[in-house]
Amino acid sequence: MDKKSLSERDICSKYIAPAIAKAGWDMQGQVLERFGLWPA
Repeated sequence: MDKKSLSERDICSKYIAPAIAKAGWDMQGQVLERFGLWPA
């Protein structure tokens, strides 16, 4: 699979998140993947 054809979300799901989990981070308790920004 060509990485250039993947979306940012795909890259995160396939490469970044597994690397963080493998490093020992708790993906549920220590990592916030997405949050919304609302106008003040």
